[in-house]
Amino acid sequence: MTVDPTPLVDPRTYLHGVPYDLLAALRAAGPVAWVDEPPLLGLPGGPGFWLVLRHAEVAGVLKQPQVFSSRLGATQVRDPATPDDLAYVRRMMLNMDLPEHGRLRRPVARAFTPRAVAALEASIRANAVTLVERVLGDADEGTFDFARDLAADLPLLTLADVLGVPEPDRWLLYDWSNRVIGFQDPEYAGSAAFDPDAGTALARQALRHRPAPDADGRMPDPRTRAGMADLYAYAHLLAESRRRDPGPDVMSVLLAERGDERLSVAEFENMFWLFAVAGNETVRNGLPGAMIALLEHPAELARLRRDPALLDTAVDELLRWWTPVMVFRRTAARDTEIGGRPVRAGEKVVVSFTSANRDERVFADPDRLDLGRRPNPHLTFGHGPHFCLGAQLARCQLRALFEALLARTTDLGYAGEPVYLRSTFQRGVKRLPVRWRRAAARPSLP
Repeated sequence: MTVDPTPLVDPRTYLHGVPYDLLAALRAAGPVAWVDEPPLLGLPGGPGFWLVLRHAEVAGVLKQPQVFSSRLGATQVRDPATPDDLAYVRRMMLNMDLPEHGRLRRPVARAFTPRAVAALEASIRANAVTLVERVLGDADEGTFDFARDLAADLPLLTLADVLGVPEPDRWLLYDWSNRVIGFQDPEYAGSAAFDPDAGTALARQALRHRPAPDADGRMPDPRTRAGMADLYAYAHLLAESRRRDPGPDVMSVLLAERGDERLSVAEFENMFWLFAVAGNETVRNGLPGAMIALLEHPAELARLRRDPALLDTAVDELLRWWTPVMVFRRTAARDTEIGGRPVRAGEKVVVSFTSANRDERVFADPDRLDLGRRPNPHLTFGHGPHFCLGAQLARCQLRALFEALLARTTDLGYAGEPVYLRSTFQRGVKRLPVRWRRAAARPSLP
């Protein structure tokens, strides 16, 4: 029987969760499947793509950048609207191949070494405790929105440290992420949660460049420079501030580079975009996804409470089970093959992290959450030269937040149904009502 993959390209599918049964059927049929791209929700049709489903083939595509290029068509599944849009996004590290990719990655990598992350860990743990104590307050039990009240703010506080963004401006990052990641979701596409009166003069100046909706109420495509003019304005204002008063943050490091590793204006703008958006979203959606995983597996939640030392392996299993970034695109640079299927030069190749992380050939009983799973070669952070720089930072944030929350509560459960993001790219959680009961004794601050 032929399996129809069309639901995978409709963002409305994901309002009801990931279609794991469909992915499993496609994976059983072969390592890759051809997927058409019909016109949908105002987007024009596309040429279609090869969807890579199995773990071995996904890893194989990602570690061969000379065959499967990030630059040729960039890394978003839908093609950029114009040649100019494509040319601009090619200046982002995410959309580069070697050697250019290495030139940009090397200076940034210094901010994400184990030693650098360890230096941030105390601050991350303190922020996690502060956020948990704030939502619990003085009550013995209650409810809160895990997605908004905890999961949204911790990565914003962390990124403010990493990027050198003044803390009052951190909710600007939230709006930018919403507009980019949620462009298929009307609730997020015009996000304006940031209060200018609570921000800095830099933020208010940048907001003068915020794009306005058109006559139909639609914001311009956030995958273009015009669609994120306020972000780029802020990047330049922040750069001026960092040049005057440099610190240990990533922006100061980049601005201090000289010679061959010095960034062009377009590269700097796109690097800020990458950190402000991509650096936020994986953690922001990984956190509530991890909470859902634990609520759906109460025995594993109880296991984690009994053995907090399990957190290190638990974090990776939670990220495997949820997988915030579902897909990424490459373009075949020459005629080749994947799993015995011929792929022609210029064809789109889309790797499914969601499918690879549930591949029965690699993970025993893959739909089951096992917080002690070893080994756990999940691909949540990618593979090969584009492996996520912030992987350790993401793990640190998940560990810190659940350590703080579980230490201060004895009971957690759903207080309502989760609300998911309408997106084919990010497995997002917009709202997650959680009920809680406080632990009898409050732990000391870290």
